[in-house]
Formats: sequence, structure tokens, C-alpha cells
Amino acid sequence: MYQCLNPDCLYENPSDSDPKFCQYCGSKLRLTERYIAIEIIGQGGFGRTFKAIDRHQFDDFCVIKQFLPVAKETETRHKATELFQREARQLKLLGQHPQIPQLYAYFTAQDDKRQYLVQEFIDGNNLQQELEISGAFTETQIRQLLADLLTVLQFVHTNQVIHRDIKPENIIRRSIDNKLVLVDFGASKYIPPNLSKTEKMTVIGTPEYASPEQIQENSRATFASDIYSLGITCIHLLTGLSPLELEDETGTWIWQNYLNLADPVSEELIELLDKMLCKDAKIRYQSVQEVLQDFASLPNEPGRNYYSKLIKLLKAKKWKEADEETAKIMLKVANREQQGWLNNQSLEDFPCAHLRTIDQVWLQYSAGKFGFTVQKEIYIESGNKLSQYDKKAFDRFGDVIGWRKENVIKKGWFAWELNYDNLNFSQSAPRGHLPAVAMQPLIKRFFQGERIGTFFSTLVKRLDVCKI
Repeated sequence: MYQCLNPDCLYENPSDSDPKFCQYCGSKLRLTERYIAIEIIGQGGFGRTFKAIDRHQFDDFCVIKQFLPVAKETETRHKATELFQREARQLKLLGQHPQIPQLYAYFTAQDDKRQYLVQEFIDGNNLQQELEISGAFTETQIRQLLADLLTVLQFVHTNQVIHRDIKPENIIRRSIDNKLVLVDFGASKYIPPNLSKTEKMTVIGTPEYASPEQIQENSRATFASDIYSLGITCIHLLTGLSPLELEDETGTWIWQNYLNLADPVSEELIELLDKMLCKDAKIRYQSVQEVLQDFASLPNEPGRNYYSKLIKLLKAKKWKEADEETAKIMLKVANREQQGWLNNQSLEDFPCAHLRTIDQVWLQYSAGKFGFTVQKEIYIESGNKLSQYDKKAFDRFGDVIGWRKENVIKKGWFAWELNYDNLNFSQSAPRGHLPAVAMQPLIKRFFQGERIGTFFSTLVKRLDVCKI
């Protein structure tokens, strides 16, 4: 089919007879007697994009971008024209990179007086399409994405250009070599080295992926703005959710709550992404080089290796083995395997991401019956406070979750069940009975005399700090 370029027609002409004019409206079908549109592949506020063939290059595929502002106001049309011309200039400069589309031609058509840009066609799916086809990305896939794209973005920034519209739809995985290609520089901005820090820019970009400083009234996008957008892209791909769903009512990121429990993400990658996502531009990574340095220091083993055995045990309802595995994970994460016990400091510093993952897998595979958040809820309902350990209140907590047993000799008297093996490792156990890491010999036996209550109250404080 030959696609008519007339915005008021867009008739799909049969290509059998190789027509030169649209059979419906009579408009020319060939741009500069060379390029023929065959399919609409995109449309935005300032233009429409077509897949096309190049008659001078053995009908190789290419992309035609047609300047087509929808606004009628003169000022807006001028801005649209400026944006279109800017993309042509940026592509000519940046198209030298093998992972950025080359610019083939840029001209104003003689018949319709519209501006057209012709560039390299990238055959492949964009990352949004990959997400919709295959589901949420794994840590390994995100690492590959960063390894592939950070150097491309570094090249863009080295040429004093800010992309300003990085998002999954603008990243295409090229079929021929599986490389990621950064496309659509229509919103890009050249930043002179001596640009005044007070100079304002036009608010532009996709709101879901744009940094706070980019979309505010006095827009001031920087190189760090692109880093933010790339970070948003990563958490969207990791969770499969819109970025708008990944922050709470206060604007705080809660994306870690929506990670795939069957394939947890390492604490190190989470820290890197969190710094890319920092809404305060001064705290965020300032350059791609800074990101690359931290990325290079990530451990080779993705975080999911911590949890594969635990998840397998929980799926099989092997509660005791899962509880023991939980303690081993906590010792490993806290780097306390050699000591064999956790002290207060190791709990106070325990990584939130791992604590959250442990809680989430227990919740998921127990249908909400077991987990740290369940225990925290009962702990507070029993009259315990986060600020200090209260023995009487903690005893009430122990009674509710079944960690204290009635004395068989003195009826009505309860004591802490210090025999770990006598705990109830079944689905019939009281709500919040597990995980029982505070009761485990693996941890408790080497706890230097500190009481279970002190241990657990410190754990609950850490849960609160981590917003779990």
C-alpha cells in the first residue's frame, strides 16, 4: 500500500500499479520523486511519522517525519517549526553514533509546503512493546539496558544535547543485532557550555517520565534530567506499572513495593536507581559518567540468588525450613555469617530492600497470614510503642502470636516458648506466628544475652524506618 501524505486524506492506495498520485485526493505520493510512505507508525502534537521506502536505494525502508502542528496560534506554530528543525540538526550531528538513527534528508516539499525529515528506519520493537509482550523486566534485563544505553546517552551529552523525552517508546531494540537505539530527538535541546543558569526553557517532554525541574513553570532541564527519565524508564519496566502509580500521595517513590517477588532486585541496583530517580536534582547523579562508575561497581550476582531457595520452600509450605532459610539470608545480607548472630546495630542498618522482599514473599505464600508487617500490626495493637521496649506489652504480643505457652503446671501462667522446635510450623499456626527469626537458635543462641523482646523491638523500628 502507498500511504497518502495529505493530512485530510491519508488514503491507502494499492501499490500494484505503482501510482504517482493519490487515487482519492490527487496528492503526490512521492516526496522529491524518491520517498514513498507505506504505513503510519506514529503521531504527535507536531507531526506524523511514516514507514517508507527509498526508491533510490533499492526500496530500502526509511522513516518520514512530516511536520504537522495541530495548533493554529502563530507562536505555537513557530515553536513547532523550531522543534522540527532542531531535530534535524541534532540528528545530523548525533546520527554518527551507531545507536542513534542517521539523518538522510531534510527539506520542504514544493507541492504542500510542509517540512519533511527522512531518517534511518530501525527495525525492531520498542521497550514498551517488549513489556506488553513479555511482562516485567528482570534485574538482568535492566542491567543490560543500562550497559547498552548509558554510553549512548553519554555520547549525546558530550555533544551538549539533552534528549528531554527518554521513555520506553523511544528506545528500540534493533532486530539485526539486539542493540538498543535511542530515537525521537524532536524534544532535544542543545545546551551551550556558557548557557546562563537562569535562562528558561520551554516545558516539554512526557510528563510521566520528565524530571521535576523539566516540567515546572520555570523549566530548567539539565543533563541530570535525562538521567532521571532513564531511571523512570527502568522502574516502569521492572514493575510494569505507570510511573504515576509508583509514588504515594506525598510524591515519595514506592516502586520497590511492586517488584516481582519471584525475581527480587539487588539492593545495589535499587540504590543506583534511587539516586537516578532523586527528585532533588542537586542530589541526583549529575553526569552519565557518575552513573557508569557506580554501575561498574555492582556485584556480578543479581539479588534474586538470595531468595530462590526461600521462595521454593514457601511455595512447598515447608514453613520451618523457610524460617531457617530466612535467618540465613538475614545473616548473609548483614554480613554476619561468621559471627552467626545479629546485634542491634546490624538490625538498625539492615537494607530496606531485603527486609521488604522477605516480608513480601512470606505474605504472598502464606496468603497474608505470616510476615513482618503482620507481626508489626499485632505488635502495635498489643500496646507496644516504637520508641521503647515494654515487657508487659511485648508479653501480650507473644500471647497473641503463640510465642508464649501456658504453663502446664500453673494454669493461667504463661512463659516464653524458648524451644524453637516446639513452635507451630503449620498453616494452623496463629496469625503472625512466622517468621520466628527472633526465636531461632541460629540467631537467638548467639545473641549475647539480649532478650527476644529487645531484638524484635529493634526489628520493628527498622520496619517503620523502611516504611514497611
